[in-house]
Amino acid sequence: MVAVFRKLWAVYAVGLFLGLMLIWAVPVLLFNMALTPGKSALRRNVRFLHHIFTPVYLALIGIRLRVEGLEHLSPAGAYVIVSNHVSALDFIVNARAFPGVFQFLAKQELHRVPVFGWVVKKMCLSVDRSNPLSRARSMALLQQRLEEGWSIFVYPEGRRNRSAEPLGPFYDGAFRVAIQTQRPVAVQTLVNMRDLCGKADGLDLRPGTVHIVWSPPIETTGLTQEDVPLLRQRVRREMLSHLAMYRASQPATSRA
Repeated sequence: MVAVFRKLWAVYAVGLFLGLMLIWAVPVLLFNMALTPGKSALRRNVRFLHHIFTPVYLALIGIRLRVEGLEHLSPAGAYVIVSNHVSALDFIVNARAFPGVFQFLAKQELHRVPVFGWVVKKMCLSVDRSNPLSRARSMALLQQRLEEGWSIFVYPEGRRNRSAEPLGPFYDGAFRVAIQTQRPVAVQTLVNMRDLCGKADGLDLRPGTVHIVWSPPIETTGLTQEDVPLLRQRVRREMLSHLAMYRASQPATSRA
C-alpha cells in the first residue's frame, strides 16, 4: 500500500506541477517579459519562480524544507552553486533553499518537456552534453553570468545519481568556471532526498521534510586551473561528510 501511495502521490505532483506552470507561471513570465524585456525581466522572472511559485508548489505536495547554514550566504552574492542530484524534485528544492536567485545549467533534453521545456529554455542556461561545442559555449555563458553578478547552479555529477553510492563521479566544469572567475563555490547538500524520492527513475514520492545543509562557501581567490582536482575533491568530501552524518543519525532499522 505504501508503494502505491508513493506512486499516486508522484503522479499528483507531476500533474500539479505542469498544471500550475500552464495556468499560472507561464502567464506571469510572459507578462513580465512584455512589460520590461531584457535582463531585468529575467531576474524578476527567476525570483518569481524561486520564491513565489516554488514555495506554493512545495506546500501543495506536502514538502517542507529544513535548511541549515543560510548564515554563510549573501542573497546578493555571486556564487558557483553545486549540489548532489538524486531526484526530479531536486531543482525545485535547490531553488527554494537559496536566499537569492541563480541560473541553472540545464540539459538541453529538458526543452522537449511540454510547458516546462519552454520555461527551461527562457530561464536557464542549456547545454547539449553530446556536443563539445555546446559544452564550451555553456561554460562561456556561465562565466558571463557570474561577471554580471548572477549566481549560477551546476550539478557536478552531471545527471541524477542512479547508483547505490551516495554520490556519482564529479565533472570539472563547475570548478573550472569558479576558478576562472575567482568566485566562491557554495556547496549545498540534500542529505535525505532519497527518503522522500526513493528512485532516481520512475514515479516515487511521499510528503515530508527535506533536510538541506549549506557549507561555508569555498573561496577560489588565487587558485589556478591546476587546483581544479583539489577543489573538486574538497567539495566532494564536504557533501559526503553531511550525507554520512545524516545516515549515522538514523535508527539502525532505517539503514538496513
